[in-house]
Amino acid sequence: MSTRQLIEQIKNQAVRLESAKDLDVLLEAIGDAPYVLLGEASHGTSEFYTWRAEISKRLIEEKGFSFIAVEGDWPSCYQVNRYSKQYPDAAGTGREAVQEFKRWPTWMWANREIIELAEWMRNHNEKRPDGQKVGFYGLDVYSLWESMEEIIHHLEKTGAKELELAKKAFSCFEPFERDEQTYGMSAAYFSSTCEDEVVQLLKELQEKRQKYDQDSEASLSAELNALVAVNAERYYRSMVRGGPDSWNIRDHHMVEVLNRLMKFHGSGAKAIVWEHNTHIGDARATDMRRAGMVNVGQLVREQQGEENVFAVGFGTHRGTVIAGREWAAPMEVMKVPSAEAGSWEDAMHKAGDYDQILIFDQNQPVFEQTIGHRAIGVVYHPENEWGNYVPSQMSRRYDAFVYIDETKALEPVVVEEVFA
Repeated sequence: MSTRQLIEQIKNQAVRLESAKDLDVLLEAIGDAPYVLLGEASHGTSEFYTWRAEISKRLIEEKGFSFIAVEGDWPSCYQVNRYSKQYPDAAGTGREAVQEFKRWPTWMWANREIIELAEWMRNHNEKRPDGQKVGFYGLDVYSLWESMEEIIHHLEKTGAKELELAKKAFSCFEPFERDEQTYGMSAAYFSSTCEDEVVQLLKELQEKRQKYDQDSEASLSAELNALVAVNAERYYRSMVRGGPDSWNIRDHHMVEVLNRLMKFHGSGAKAIVWEHNTHIGDARATDMRRAGMVNVGQLVREQQGEENVFAVGFGTHRGTVIAGREWAAPMEVMKVPSAEAGSWEDAMHKAGDYDQILIFDQNQPVFEQTIGHRAIGVVYHPENEWGNYVPSQMSRRYDAFVYIDETKALEPVVVEEVFA
């Protein structure tokens, strides 16, 4: 297929995106799918957050979605959840709630765009009875020490018998002084692991919630913090060895958390997932497959059936973005250069230099050809832009695509960072 044919097909099929009303075509395409996966081409672009928020609001109000689950740590996201559900001991404002996002890169969730979403969710939840309030949860695996601390705090507060078991598990990690790399090296090469301790703790907390369930969401949080500890231990151990294992452990963990959240919310639950395109777009439609990598989009489709999952990719032609020059570096507003010639974003721009929604038809070979599709991480070097394009079969990777022609960096709020 020629580039000209691709551009013409986009022109014929794409819909202009100017207001929330223009999302009608997307809501119609989503239909009754209970899993909606909303991507982003970077972790620092305002429009990706604001349009995902607009889509999420409509899914919640019009289709009864139960929660938003994001590529963030469980403990800090749970504080936003508590704020949005008006728990008595929650933060007083959305700005206070996002102060809990202390792990670098803080800007991913401590930003104006998330504060506005948290305030909207709080207002929405005011009208709903307990048990029907919309939640906000973190799916990620990085918060090993924070999750252990949250477990101990919960067990101390409830006077639970599992407290000593939790302290024993936590004490196993203490010699490593919150250094994941040191723990990973020790576990990988010297067989000095804390695996047994955290697995036993998870089993005990899971059994406790199933038996008693006196404060169901607080007990769920303790259980999922224990799940983080189990999978974070595996993640850091595998990361030292290299290869696809650490990536796969992380994405399997995120799907396991998602599954437990769906089960917790009961029959008829519906989930909105916010993650990078590299997580929500089906890995089988990219070069990740050859590398032995899976991701959330692939796993959810395989487990739930493709008809029950609707994945939306996001991208831009040019603009600005928040990122760092290296891991734990200060955040910067960086320029996103115009898309590389011959890339997916370049084709979208040539089809129309305005914002667009494109719904993919699975019977159109023009969208199945392999083409470079930009992915920007938290570490970014605009001068090496050529390395940021993932070979992708777009209509197999996503069900729809939201294209923003020119984007701007999101607006972070200042927090006291933890570099881990």
